Amino acid sequence: MHATARRWWLRLHRWLGLGLGLVLALVAFTGASMIVLEPLDQRLHRELFAAATPEAPAASLDAVRQTVVQRYGPQAAFTLRPPRASGDTFRVRVSGAWHGTAYLDPATARILGQRGEHEGVFNFLFELHSALLLGENGKPLLAAVALSYLFLLATGLVLWWPRNWRQAWRLRFDGGATRSLFDLHRVAGSLLGLVVAVSVVSGAYMAWKPLSRLVTTVSGDAPATPPPVAPVPGAAASLQAMARSAQALFPQAAIGYIQLAPQPSKPVRFRMKLADDPHPNGLTSVWFHPVTGAVLAVHRWNELDAGTKGNSYIYPLHTGELGGVAHEALNAVSGFTLFGLGVTGSWLWWRRRRSKASAFAERPGSAWRRHPG
Repeated sequence: MHATARRWWLRLHRWLGLGLGLVLALVAFTGASMIVLEPLDQRLHRELFAAATPEAPAASLDAVRQTVVQRYGPQAAFTLRPPRASGDTFRVRVSGAWHGTAYLDPATARILGQRGEHEGVFNFLFELHSALLLGENGKPLLAAVALSYLFLLATGLVLWWPRNWRQAWRLRFDGGATRSLFDLHRVAGSLLGLVVAVSVVSGAYMAWKPLSRLVTTVSGDAPATPPPVAPVPGAAASLQAMARSAQALFPQAAIGYIQLAPQPSKPVRFRMKLADDPHPNGLTSVWFHPVTGAVLAVHRWNELDAGTKGNSYIYPLHTGELGGVAHEALNAVSGFTLFGLGVTGSWLWWRRRRSKASAFAERPGSAWRRHPG
């Protein structure tokens, strides 16, 4: 590469990295930490995650709804998450006067404990990772920062591209700390850059909904929308009866989530986890009338619009659940790698600035030498 072109590539890489690299490093570190901390969090807080009577028959979904409505009020929205394994608690996300997650014993529907959405180290890391602690305003910013990584990767690969491939992966540890960090930055970025890119781009896709809507528009699909609800007077229909209807439609499927809105004009959504759906929570939806309990619509995951259907692969790809424990470990490594690239890149820039300042100060006649104070 011509020396002038290389200098421009280096400047672009350096200043883009300094402007956005530390934010990327922070997001990467929190994401990798969450993979490690989630099982630890569950072990340390067994009062929230372990059922009090794991072998007892399960309480009805209507008993669960009655418990949380009495506790948090009829104006709150609820997302019910039935236990995924034996011994798990029944979790309910609450959005109302209080926001957070309630943990219920699945046998008795008794509340075992609760955690506000801002409580605990894990929740703090999640908010920092998913929205930079800025709520909905942080998501487009996070998506833009995440996509900027592609430019960092491109410029880094251009600068790394070797003339002699035998030297491409060489690490030297006998030239001082700066030289060693430079080699680690160069080799780690080239070896794991594309793996990191998958995690970063999938995170941007999930963080900012307009990206999935763009995919749907380009594909020419009609976006999936909840069915309309005709107003009918009366009490809420039985969730247990809805569950039987949903499982009659998909006999081998598990219930991933049940979404309940406080408004009677909105349908009840059962998200079902089909065997062929890679999404760990399932994206197949059965929509019910909240009063009559009638099935209003059925949206199978592989018949959704392209942007929404893509989440079946994007979500588990980002979290590592697509490939099991090995994939989760790889995602953790890639997250810590991106964090390391941000830290080493900043260190190398600082060392370069310091070396330049020292060289200037040592010049004969330097103003700093005449007046060091």
